[in-house]
Amino acid sequence: MGGIRRVFVFLALVLAAIAVPAHSKGDPARGEAKAKACAACHGTAKRAPLPMTPWLSGQLEDVIVLQLVLIREGLREIPQMAGLLDTVTDPDFFDIAAYYARQAPPRAGGAGNAGLRARGAELAKSMGCASCHLGDFSGQKQVPRLSNQREDYLVASLKAYRDNKRVGPDTSMLGIMYQVADADIGALAHFLAHQ
Repeated sequence: MGGIRRVFVFLALVLAAIAVPAHSKGDPARGEAKAKACAACHGTAKRAPLPMTPWLSGQLEDVIVLQLVLIREGLREIPQMAGLLDTVTDPDFFDIAAYYARQAPPRAGGAGNAGLRARGAELAKSMGCASCHLGDFSGQKQVPRLSNQREDYLVASLKAYRDNKRVGPDTSMLGIMYQVADADIGALAHFLAHQ
């Protein structure tokens, strides 16, 4: 029965997101106060996130809200966040998302490995990453910004999609990542992390 409930919650979220107008529903000033606990793991403008933890700065509002709801509803399991969102409301999520979306996105940490970047660029092109994440990988709507995201986080996320252990707003990523080798995932993540 829990699986059926999860499917209905997920479908309701997707349909609600489609119907939401493009303007922000959150208040960044309220969000700043609500996001103080988030900064401990997700970092700040002056401090990088903890290992395996994504940057939230500069991420799209719709992406943040969707992921927070998925985590709270148990559709996306992140052991480190278990229980942390149980009493957080949807309006709180909108405020937190508005706060993070107005921050400057992370900047690339060095040039990286030229060979890996070139291989990753080839893979991004052949896999059609820009068709959803846009040409500069800044994302759109519920499709996340990937540009300059933490490399270790990208590797873990791409492997989770490949191994059918992560959900998204649709099944696109599961199909795209199906049977992609670890080495290719590493190259792709390196390319995206060093934009």
